[in-house]
Amino acid sequence: MQTGTSTFVATKTEVANISPFGIWLLTNDKEYPVFETATPSQIVNFTTDFSGNLHWEELDADIELESLENPEEYPLIYR
Repeated sequence: MQTGTSTFVATKTEVANISPFGIWLLTNDKEYPVFETATPSQIVNFTTDFSGNLHWEELDADIELESLENPEEYPLIYR
């Protein structure tokens, strides 16, 4: 069993814009486009965890803030 400390990260996340090209999420004063095909009602129905990571239960989608802030470190690879 590992022990240690954890840091609570306070985040404020909101849907900033919905367009034909996707959505813009505003989190911690940064914007991110995601989910081009989701409906508006699906987009606004999300939760955040204690680290500020985003979860859309209806869409079965999860996004870690780290992957949004550093997308070059998380390439999309189809296998």
